[in-house]
Amino acid sequence: MKRTTKRWLLAAASLVLIGILVFGGAMTANRWDFAALSTVKFKTETCTVSESFHSISIRSDTEDILFVPAGDGKSRVEFYEDEKTAHTAAVRDGTLVIDTAETGKWYDRFPALSWESPGITVYLPGSAYVSLLVEEDTGSIVIPEDFTFDSIDIAAGTGNVECRASASGPVRIELTTGGIRVENISAGALELITSTGDVNVHTVECAGRAETAVSTGKTVWTDVVCGSFSSTGSTGDVALENVLAADKITVERGTGDVRLTACDAAGLFVRTDTGDVTGTLLSEKVFIAQSDTGRVDVPKTVSGGQCEIVTDTGDIILTIE
Repeated sequence: MKRTTKRWLLAAASLVLIGILVFGGAMTANRWDFAALSTVKFKTETCTVSESFHSISIRSDTEDILFVPAGDGKSRVEFYEDEKTAHTAAVRDGTLVIDTAETGKWYDRFPALSWESPGITVYLPGSAYVSLLVEEDTGSIVIPEDFTFDSIDIAAGTGNVECRASASGPVRIELTTGGIRVENISAGALELITSTGDVNVHTVECAGRAETAVSTGKTVWTDVVCGSFSSTGSTGDVALENVLAADKITVERGTGDVRLTACDAAGLFVRTDTGDVTGTLLSEKVFIAQSDTGRVDVPKTVSGGQCEIVTDTGDIILTIE
């Protein structure tokens, strides 16, 4: 190794060591409180909403959003935000509109070091509303069971969504990256979409179509009654337990196992390129099962609706309970 190269490596190692010592000294002085390293200062602002409203519309950047019953019957919105950020909350044409206000200099938009998460907490005096619309870049969204809507529409870039609020009409949740959890609700229709993330649905009654689409992620639906069910995706397992559809159950996957437990529908169609299809159904079907490479074991029943299962590489094993 050349002498010049050795000198550069020695200098680099020395700088790394000095950096570690400085960091350790700073953290020791702050009792290893990582929050002390934050370059962002947060503030809490509360906006009281005196006008009545029937719908809610929220557009935010990086805030976690939480809906809470207003125990005192007064509507208000609490913002926990960067001191260089401001939000507005006002009623327009019967809709509570929550939005981000442009403040600060252009360079304030550059990323800063922070160990805290900004948040929006919406205190609602009533329990029933017409519509909920949320558009967000990054952040988690939680809608508790205390509220009902005619429709729910959520679109977010990165973050998790938990919905326990029912809707007489459609519930639509679409994420780019993040998990979706829906529990103990009823809905007119249910559409759940995420590119990268898991979808978990438990105890749902859906009068119309229930569908989910993922690019990469696991899909789990348990105790669901719906008009029809559809699940599409590229990579990820599908587990359906006690999913009952008046019309059809359709599952399509590029790579992933499909597990059906005590499921039933007027007709079933399952297609996966690489993966096993196993489980139990509740009633007889006319089975059409095909696997290019794998074992096929299905009941030899000749009555009931059609059940077509196709996999290129994988086993097909089903029984009737």
